Amino acid sequence: METIIYTLHDFMLHTKTITYVLMGVALVSFVGYWTFLTGREEKIRKY
Repeated sequence: METIIYTLHDFMLHTKTITYVLMGVALVSFVGYWTFLTGREEKIRKY
């Protein structure tokens, strides 16, 4: 995937888009990992 970047604005838009996509993937992965870790805890019994 080779794109030609003609201006600084094109470069900044391209890198900003990639950054937002990666941060979205990281956020979804973190939420999934967090639910995996906390889902195994036993419920506290209240008598």
